[in-house]
Amino acid sequence: MKIVITGAAGFIGSHLSEALLASGHDVTGVDQIGAHPAKFVKEDNLKEAIRHPRFVWMPADLLSIDLDALFADADVVFHLAGIAGVRGSWGSSFKDYLHANVLLTQNVLEACKRAPRLKKLVYASSSSVYGGGGGAYSSEDSPTRPISPYGLTKLAGEQLCHVYHHEFGVPYTALRFFTVYGPRQRPDMGFHRFMKAALFDEPLPLYGNGEQTRDFTYVSDLVQANVAAMTYGVHGTVFNVGGVETATVNDVLRRIETLAGKPLRIERLPEQPGDPFATRADVSLARRELGYAPAVSLEEGMARQWAYIVRLYGSEVKP
Repeated sequence: MKIVITGAAGFIGSHLSEALLASGHDVTGVDQIGAHPAKFVKEDNLKEAIRHPRFVWMPADLLSIDLDALFADADVVFHLAGIAGVRGSWGSSFKDYLHANVLLTQNVLEACKRAPRLKKLVYASSSSVYGGGGGAYSSEDSPTRPISPYGLTKLAGEQLCHVYHHEFGVPYTALRFFTVYGPRQRPDMGFHRFMKAALFDEPLPLYGNGEQTRDFTYVSDLVQANVAAMTYGVHGTVFNVGGVETATVNDVLRRIETLAGKPLRIERLPEQPGDPFATRADVSLARRELGYAPAVSLEEGMARQWAYIVRLYGSEVKP
């Protein structure tokens, strides 16, 4: 099939691009790299896909290009582009989240309703739509009560998908991602920050007491769910995508100390607004409907990400 991926140079988008190319699909990847603060990471993410003969690379701002032309021949669109992160979504930054996560999603949906060949739009949502969590497992019919502006924008994206499906028949499936980690993770995300600090023996800011619990999802498991969603025959659907196991942040830090072979220099800071205390994914619906079967343990996944961090920074000048 002919597939378009927005956010293709990102953490998840680059892995998904490679998986789809390996399966024989034609992939057009769109992303904005030029002024990105992690430009060197995004360029590293793309280095495999960009050499592939069936990969078309489009460095562009999705809010300013002709999406109708981009989607004209698309069988599937994966909409991964946007701004992630809870802590940065407060205050004046909220307008950036609105543009990247809400306005852009609405533009994508407008183009999708006119795309003549479109069989599926896969929308990347987030576990942040559920809110803080008290430790219970979240299922797809659990209440959606975001506790951060970021979570609000992802839920707004989901609702836009629902509206365009109901009114115009846009064939979408939304996936709620739970704390994705692995090689190519964004530099602002937890494991990347923790491992980089360990590598360079830098102070590691830890918000709260470290007993926060996360359902950690390895990136290749998440890619599996995305690939399954693109051929799922029922539209207007939402699925949780979680990992093999949950763990506390303190447990993760102990594992990083083992990987690094030295203690971490932890700098304890107050809890941050909007940070959920616990996330746990009930993935029984995805298992049943998508055949989703997460397989990578936290120990194995963290070892792979540590090897990536060492490669990325070990022989480079520290950015």
